[in-house]
Amino acid sequence: MRRKTLGLSQTIVAEAVGLTFQQLQKYERGANRVSASRLYGFAQHLKVPVGWFFEGLPDTDRDGDPAADQRARAANAFLRSTEGLELARLFPTVPKASRAQLVSLIRGLAAEADED
Repeated sequence: MRRKTLGLSQTIVAEAVGLTFQQLQKYERGANRVSASRLYGFAQHLKVPVGWFFEGLPDTDRDGDPAADQRARAANAFLRSTEGLELARLFPTVPKASRAQLVSLIRGLAAEADED
């Protein structure tokens, strides 16, 4: 998500941290685990603290709120998609009066999709 936000290609980021773009793809898809040192390299290149990669994950040390965990998973899935990331970037630029209409439209589209 951060790579896409910065407009960086997989090739550029991979080369910056000493990988092939295929290896980076596997990390992004979750097919391969990321070592702490590799994660640190990504954080440096993407100019975020290492903790940024863990934001939104449920806190396993506390009794979790299942509804909050579900919302966090939904938000993460949304922001991992190209369209979700673009919508998140553009939404604050929409006049406040129109935002409720957009949410209503999306809610209606989602309901139609559930009926199919």
